[in-house]
Amino acid sequence: MTRNRGLMTAAAVPLLLLGACAQPGAAGDPGAPGSAAPVTERATTAPAAADSSTLALRVEYRGGFVPAESIPSRIPLVSVYADGRALSEGPVPTIYPGPALPNLQEIRISQERVRELAASAVTAGVKPGGDFGVPGVADTPSTRISVRTDQGEQVVDVMALNEASPDDTALTPAQHAARKRLSAWLASLTKMFADAASPPAVAYQPAKIAVLAQPYQETGDGFGGDPVKWPAADLPGGHLNEQLKINCLIVEGAAKDAVWSAAAKANQRTPWESAGKKWQVVFRPLLPEETGCDSLKRQA
Repeated sequence: MTRNRGLMTAAAVPLLLLGACAQPGAAGDPGAPGSAAPVTERATTAPAAADSSTLALRVEYRGGFVPAESIPSRIPLVSVYADGRALSEGPVPTIYPGPALPNLQEIRISQERVRELAASAVTAGVKPGGDFGVPGVADTPSTRISVRTDQGEQVVDVMALNEASPDDTALTPAQHAARKRLSAWLASLTKMFADAASPPAVAYQPAKIAVLAQPYQETGDGFGGDPVKWPAADLPGGHLNEQLKINCLIVEGAAKDAVWSAAAKANQRTPWESAGKKWQVVFRPLLPEETGCDSLKRQA
């Protein structure tokens, strides 16, 4: 079972929920949940250049009633790149505190398979004119699906894709059918990572890691254990979100390897000592197209 990861500052969570619940515009507006991004031409899939950092397909969650501080560290549900690299977060133990590092998995598929996935996404409804409605469900994230085609990027943003009731009267029969078709496609996509017919998954090895740090807050539960000396440049780095007091530091090269090794032995409540202070840290591997801390702001 997987679960949301993020900075777990227990005392701050109730105060930070407000910023994460903002809903996008009404259905039918460009980019709003339940609608597709407007495109003037008919979308058909095309082979993208075999670039390891060019996205061919992505599925990610947006918004929802979650701590606002957890949003920058979110990892997309599935990312497929033009060269055949596919990434998804694998199972995470349902223990508290959980492992410090996310279980990000990678498989390699053929470029022909990439084209097939892109075509199947369009067939499933990721195209202009898609109408998925807005169900009578509150506080759930929207599922954003984007696919690269020869007419450009096609995007749908569907509120509560899997949470809406089959008899929700806020949705028309056509919208229910569109949701069912898209949900079935998504299930088949995620199954690819566990399918015996797929190449075996291996642990993703990032070139860079974003280290999201906040001042450590003692809870008295003893779960954090003894402080660990931070093995890289001093925390906390620069501001990613000054209002929420989230800082971001990028580590790469030998520093990244030292941080990764130390984090593999830590948990989400481990206190890290740096510059004479203790810090609570979330580790967010950067994906192939992400370049630095600014790349994580797109998720807010």
